[in-house]
Amino acid sequence: MFGDLFEEECSRVSYNQHGKGKTRLKTKALEPPAPREFTKLSGIGNQGGTCYLNSLLQTLHFTPEFREALFSLGPEELGSLEDKDKPDAKVRIIPLQLQRLFAQLLLLDQEAASTADLTDSFGWSSDEEDFLDLTVAVKNVSGLEEALWNTYVEEEVFDCDNLYHCGTCDRLVKAAKSAKLRNLPPFLTVSLLRFNFDFVKCERYKETSCYTFPLRINLKPFCEQSELDDLEYMYDLFSVIIHKGGCYGGHYHVYIKDVDHLGNWQFQFLQLHSQLFLLSSDGSTVSLLKNCVLQAEFSFQRNDPQVFKTLTSESPGLNDRTSCPHWFDINDSKVQPIKEKDIEQQFQGRESAYMLFYRKSQLQRPPEARANPRYRVPCHLLNEMDAANIELQRKRAEYDSTNNEFELRLHVGPHYHFLNGALHPVSQTESVWDLSFDKRKTLGDLRQSVFQLLDFWEGDMVLSTAKCLPAGLHVYQTLDGDDLTLCEIEIADEEDIFVWNGVEVGGIQIPTGSDCEPLLLNVLHLATSSEGEKCQQLTESPQVFPSNAEVGSVFTALAIPVGAIFLSSTECTNEGWTAIPQEDWRKTFREQGLTNGSFVLIQDSSNSNNSLLTKQGEWITTVNETNWIQVKNLCQSESEEELVKIPATANTVVFDIRIKAIKELKLMKELAENSCLRPIDRDGKLLCPVPDHCTLKETELRIESSLGLCPGKAPTSSQLFLFFAVGSHIQPGTEMEIIVEETITVRDCLKIMLEKLGLPGDSWHLRKTDWCYEAGEPLHEEDATLKELMIYSGDTLLLIEGKLPPPGFLKVPIWWYQPHGCAGPWRSHQDQTNGPPPQGGVWGASATQGAPGDTYAEASLSYLGDIEISDDATLAELKSQAMTLPSVSEFFIPSPAFLRAWTVESKRPSRLLRINQQQLREYKLGRRTEICLEPLQKEENLGPQDVLLRIQRRLPGERAYGPPVDLVWDTALGWTASTLQRRVADCCSLPVEKIEIAKYFPEKFEWLPVSSWSQQTTKRKKKKKQENLQGAPYYLKDGDTIGIKNLLVEDDGDFSTDRDDAGKEKQKQLALGGRKSQEVLRGQSSSVVSGAELPGRPQRPEASLSIHVGSFR
Repeated sequence: MFGDLFEEECSRVSYNQHGKGKTRLKTKALEPPAPREFTKLSGIGNQGGTCYLNSLLQTLHFTPEFREALFSLGPEELGSLEDKDKPDAKVRIIPLQLQRLFAQLLLLDQEAASTADLTDSFGWSSDEEDFLDLTVAVKNVSGLEEALWNTYVEEEVFDCDNLYHCGTCDRLVKAAKSAKLRNLPPFLTVSLLRFNFDFVKCERYKETSCYTFPLRINLKPFCEQSELDDLEYMYDLFSVIIHKGGCYGGHYHVYIKDVDHLGNWQFQFLQLHSQLFLLSSDGSTVSLLKNCVLQAEFSFQRNDPQVFKTLTSESPGLNDRTSCPHWFDINDSKVQPIKEKDIEQQFQGRESAYMLFYRKSQLQRPPEARANPRYRVPCHLLNEMDAANIELQRKRAEYDSTNNEFELRLHVGPHYHFLNGALHPVSQTESVWDLSFDKRKTLGDLRQSVFQLLDFWEGDMVLSTAKCLPAGLHVYQTLDGDDLTLCEIEIADEEDIFVWNGVEVGGIQIPTGSDCEPLLLNVLHLATSSEGEKCQQLTESPQVFPSNAEVGSVFTALAIPVGAIFLSSTECTNEGWTAIPQEDWRKTFREQGLTNGSFVLIQDSSNSNNSLLTKQGEWITTVNETNWIQVKNLCQSESEEELVKIPATANTVVFDIRIKAIKELKLMKELAENSCLRPIDRDGKLLCPVPDHCTLKETELRIESSLGLCPGKAPTSSQLFLFFAVGSHIQPGTEMEIIVEETITVRDCLKIMLEKLGLPGDSWHLRKTDWCYEAGEPLHEEDATLKELMIYSGDTLLLIEGKLPPPGFLKVPIWWYQPHGCAGPWRSHQDQTNGPPPQGGVWGASATQGAPGDTYAEASLSYLGDIEISDDATLAELKSQAMTLPSVSEFFIPSPAFLRAWTVESKRPSRLLRINQQQLREYKLGRRTEICLEPLQKEENLGPQDVLLRIQRRLPGERAYGPPVDLVWDTALGWTASTLQRRVADCCSLPVEKIEIAKYFPEKFEWLPVSSWSQQTTKRKKKKKQENLQGAPYYLKDGDTIGIKNLLVEDDGDFSTDRDDAGKEKQKQLALGGRKSQEVLRGQSSSVVSGAELPGRPQRPEASLSIHVGSFR
């Protein structure tokens, strides 16, 4: 049933090849259980379907009276687990395992305990024990008090045709039946009947309606005896088991009150405000940091009054040491602190309360039990947990050491010799040593360990990185900085380290670095006979050359007079050979693009009779037969030529093309030191310069491409060529260009750009453009380098006015949404580049973006201002902070509950933010989100399945609509057209068959009638797909407009208005104007080859897109 769920994971091994030719198994240690998180409470791991059991066990564990009663049972009552296998021993395994589990939850330092031993002792049996439990109805009941009143107060009367048969007098009599609670237990369990059966649909369903329950309840009205003191009937809620999902599946977790103060609740609050508060090492006291007292009070009262209230009244440890217990959400292995008011979110919905646990208010805990997890735990369990914690610490330290250990291969210099341009071992057994080392240690520690390992070493010791190449071992960089860790100097696992004196090996000075990296080339030339004459047969021999050596040195290495050189990067075939002109022989092998395994063909010019050109086929002998690159003169210097074609191949270096272009264009020689080549795209736009040292293949330029010869040097390998502009919308031709070092910080780069633009002030930030050439996420880490943020040459950065909020905070523009306001001129906050929009600035609707009806003016958005708020704050706290803006003072808002919040997209409300107590982080707003607030006439509490729509009734005889009215539609019964029609009909007091409804699409000025439809059935599945208005073609969501037509007065199918007709006509004109402007732009760009001036880059360049479509029948 559970597969390998309970099986232990086996140790994994990895193979590591050693220099001595042996193979070693590297065992990876199993990771020990993680320690407890900041709450200092332990969860319970889910074995698979045990979340309900975990919630019940945590509830029993946090019932200290039950826990201590369990611990009071000793070996005389329960026996011992050591004797469980003895045939005559009487051992009660279940309570013993439950004792161990509770001790682990109290004392064992691990994130989650395991219930495997406990469930094994159950045997997964179906035996149940009796509990003091009340079962109450949820359907058609508003809350727990009403359910108890219906059950234990109201009487059922038997009279008339429904008389009661008396067993004593044996006749039918009048009677009344009721139920009362006779004895009250110390703990009360209340089960909520959330799951019911629909006899009409013949299916089960979960009751998700609102069902309230109090934190403290008085059971006196429901008891048989009422003469006791009132405190005897008071019960406090201490646990709520919550079910998330439907009737056929879901998940359980539990909200629990920490009666004994075992958990650390206040730590999360102090973490969020660590810049103001200092928590002592033992967690007993909290103090304000220096110079933060006045600032903290002012900041909290001005920006976040709700948080200040929490600071002064709710945070434990800040007022007094006798604060009330706090609540935690225990979800299997995860434990998170919550506020008491969060319980109200579990009154309704798919995630709602399933079982309630109350305890008598008079039950008091002894002072010595407070924050003391060892209280009344048996000694043998205390000893067992102490030993287990010591073992856990040992395993974690061992795992930490193993996880940070990697292998190094030490190549000992005295046991190597330098031959054919590379290092080779003299003896395999003595040349390479394997060393396991902790990467958190420093280079100095490594050097000391190598000294101890190589006890024969004398003199200075230098450690350098090396690499095994086809030609042999090559030394690269010397390691410096003994106080740096191996991670900081970027030493990797299985790195090759060369140990030497830093100068020579065997009396020969060793070349180091990537510039002189040895290349193993395959050289082909005619063989020489025993008489010294050239044969007709080609000979291939491997030769090693430094990559920075000149190509012409191949003649010296082969002792061949000057002849012809041909290169190929693949293999010896008749195709793909490139002739190297004599003037290029002084170039290096790297500049020619040669790598390990490349082929070099050498022809002796003194032997023309044995020419390879005739014996081996049609070889390319001159560069005139190759392809070409087109270069256009874009320098301001006058020239007879404006465009030239330079012969080139894929391996031609950009520097050669540029120099040849300068010569053929007959330009000044000074341009050789101060010019660069820039690709020209098909729209005639100049792109980023290409480096001189790269080949055409490396720059990914195609043969027959067009390049522009421009003034100014190309960026080096450590520099970046960037485009930048001001504002979030880039106009073609407005970008500027800049070359900066890739190690420059974002702050310094911004400063340089502002100086180049001549813009004052420091209230600016940078954003990188996204894939569609629009403003993307801001560059928050101002002290990070461009290289660290993965900024590359050719990227476009945007300068946006406004300082970025601190990390963890959001800067949110707030708008005032007036659904029934007047239209006004559009004013976009995000389009402002010279400063923020003035408070009261309006986004109004133009005629083409109008509302459905002429009688209803389009909604307008008035800009109120910006607020900075933590992403940990709730939506209610955002509303409270927005109410402190000066522009809001002219409106009378009783409380944040009288405000409705929307996100703003495309200059109109978009997504409804409905849960006031939900954190802003959970809404996934993003750093560019804008929010508008809509005033309400009364408080609103929308459920998770409620949809807010705007309905408008069509005016009879007119092509117009009345004012909009809010409609809340409960979609618990489905997102179908029939349920929506019934809800609209009820709201309008019309028969459902006498109305017709349609959804309005304002961006298209179109109405789409809403009606039931049938989906096509497939051959395999005869089941009809259920209609859903959330999907195509309606995509119904919060805030959509629904038009209503009364079929009693008009029955035509037209929903449109005169404004819709005008809007569609204007859209057509705009589309025609856009096509004409594109044609003009194409005409201008087509003349770039002959024109001297280049337009700017396109706003949105085309991007390739691949769409894979399945086969449908």
